Order: sequence, then structure tokens, then C-alpha cells
Amino acid sequence: MVLENIPFMLKKSTNNFYNLITDSDLDREISSNFNITVTCSDEGVPSLSSSVTLTLQISDVNDNAPVFERSSYEAYIVENNTPGLSIFTVKATDADWNQNARVSYILEDSSVNGVPVSSYVSVSADSGVIHAVRSFDYEQIKDFHFRVKAQDGGSPPLSSNVTVKIMIQDQNDNPPQVLYPVQTGGSLVAEMVPRSADVGYLVTKVVAVDVDSGQNSWLSYKLQKATDRALFEVGLQNGEIRTIRQVTDKDAVKQRLTVIVEDNGQPSRSATVIVNVVVADSFPEVLSEFTELTHDKEYNDNLTFYLVLALAVVSFLFITCLVVIISVKIYRWRQSRILYHSNLPVIPYYPPRYSDTLGTGTLPHVYNYEVCRTTDSRKSDCKFGRAGSQNVRKKEQNRNTFEP
Repeated sequence: MVLENIPFMLKKSTNNFYNLITDSDLDREISSNFNITVTCSDEGVPSLSSSVTLTLQISDVNDNAPVFERSSYEAYIVENNTPGLSIFTVKATDADWNQNARVSYILEDSSVNGVPVSSYVSVSADSGVIHAVRSFDYEQIKDFHFRVKAQDGGSPPLSSNVTVKIMIQDQNDNPPQVLYPVQTGGSLVAEMVPRSADVGYLVTKVVAVDVDSGQNSWLSYKLQKATDRALFEVGLQNGEIRTIRQVTDKDAVKQRLTVIVEDNGQPSRSATVIVNVVVADSFPEVLSEFTELTHDKEYNDNLTFYLVLALAVVSFLFITCLVVIISVKIYRWRQSRILYHSNLPVIPYYPPRYSDTLGTGTLPHVYNYEVCRTTDSRKSDCKFGRAGSQNVRKKEQNRNTFEP
């Protein structure tokens, strides 16, 4: 007989032979081994017996699929993250043993906004760590979900899956955007305030939005600059521009306000808007002020253009003159080098017996010169001939004798 409360029993097969068989299903995950004691006794008086102990090891079969620690996961990641950043880890266990309990993690194929989820996240097959593949932008995608499969190493393998949801957290990475008044570069827009306006008169309202969320999108309005700071104020929360005193005739017609819009992020971001205000009672007066404002702007633009053009012309002329001077210097230097290296003497040509027959020359006599000049002036040679004035006189007398 078997002495312990275990799922085994003895079954007689032949004379004095018994088989040890199971009495119920065995589960290795509940009990992986058994120590079975079998006792054999006779029927004598007193009865004698002997016993033997059998050790039984239960081998494993792959009958358990991996099980995740949670039924679903949620994880948070701040936008503008670095690609490759570890988000969190999923974990699954398998009750089997050895190779049957070895778990691998696989990212199931799916899409997010038409893009494969594998371009957003990746899963480490061995550890189950979820990594961000790209940098996320809260303004483009706020959350997405996907499924991760845990598969064991049995044959055939068993698996289970779990849903993972990623929540993108906002950063203050966008400044406020002013919707009104619209800032245009070509035309000037101004608000008109009558001179009869009382205290608290609503001039206009600055409208701005911030695409961030939470406290990063909370906006506040402040008056940064003003032609007359004692005349206008801006609502801190609503952006309304109102008069804080009675408008008088002494107030300037043209008023220029600069309003700064700040969000509540850390660090905060801001945007500025310029509001033009015309204090007038009639439309023609307002129109004249618009014309003056536009003319001033066009005049400043034209002045800037002409200054740039003049600077460009002066620079061009300076460079041109510099190039010409350098070219002339180089040309003269090359000519002098050619003349210096020449071996031929320079001999000027004069007509033989040249004289001033009209008597208007500065020399009273005519001389013949033979000049030999080389490139070295110290080796030049000059020969003086005899005076030729006598021959000239004889020729003049002979010519006078034949005149009638």
C-alpha cells in the first residue's frame, strides 16, 4: 500500500507484482516531485512488514501561456523627447520550466494615424523595455495605443498579449499667437477713439491663443509701451484695451500701443502686438492720419533703399579704381623690366645737318650731334661736330643773286 495522501495507487498485475499508477492528474506547476513510500506486510501474527521509498520527478510540458502583470498598461512621456528614450517596461511570467518558460516580447503590427506603430515605438525582445523611436509633438498627437505579445519558447509556443497606451505630456514649446488685431506689413490698421470718450471706453480687444495645453496655454496681457501710458490700460486676463481717463483735446491724435501676451509656462513664452489708435471725431481726420502714417513708413523704406544703393555704388567705384591703379602699376613695372633686360642700345635718329633756316631757333649756330645711348646712362657717349652756320650763309647769298 501507499502510505501518503498522494495521487498514486498500487494495482496488482500478476502474482506478487503490483503497478504504481496515478490516481489523478499531475501538475508540475503544483508539485514537481514526489517521494512515494510503499509498504509490504504479511498476514502473520504478529504481522511483519517492510517498506521502500520511490522518488518521482514530474517532467514539464508547455501547458501554460505567459501572463502579464497587468491587464493593460498606461505610460507617460514628455514631448520633444530624445529618440531612443526608454518609456517603461512590460513584464510577463510563464509558470512552465526551462525553455517552456522563456518569454520573448513582440510588437504586434498596427498603425497610428495611418503610420506603422513601429515608427513610433519599439520593444526589446528579451527585457520588454518600450523605447521611443521618434520625438513626439503634443500638438500633433496626444496619445496612441498598441499591443505587445509575450510568447514562450515551447513547442508549439504559447502566447498572450496586452494593450499599451502612451500619453504625450505637453511642454511649453509654443509662443502665443495673436489673432486680432492682424499684423500686416503693407497696410496700417488703427482703432478710432472719439474725443468725447469717457473713462472705461472700450477701444479694442487683443485676441490671442496658445496651442499648448494646461497652464502652458493660460495667457495674460500687459501694456509694454504706449504713447501716453496714462490714457490706456489693458485687461490682464481678457486683453481689452480701455481708456482710464477722459480724452482731452491736448491728447495726441496718433497713439501707438505695444501689448505683450505671455503664457503661464515655465519658462514663459510671449508675443507682442502693436495697436494703432487714432483720437478723432470725424472720418476725414482719421483718413489724413492714415495717409501720414503710410507716408512716413514709405519714406523710411525709400530712405533705407537709397542708403543701401549709395553704399553699393561707392563700394563698386572704390573697387574699380583700386583695380585700375594696380593694373597700371603692374604694366609699368613689366615695361621697365623688359627695357632693363634688353641688350640693344637706344640711338635716337636726327636728320643730317638739321638747322633752323628761319632763324627763329634759340641756337645762333647749327651743330651736328651724334648721340649713342645705352640703358646705362653712365656709359652714354656724345660727340660734337663743327659749326655749320657758314655753309648756311653761303647758300643764302647764292640764292639772293638769282632773284630778279
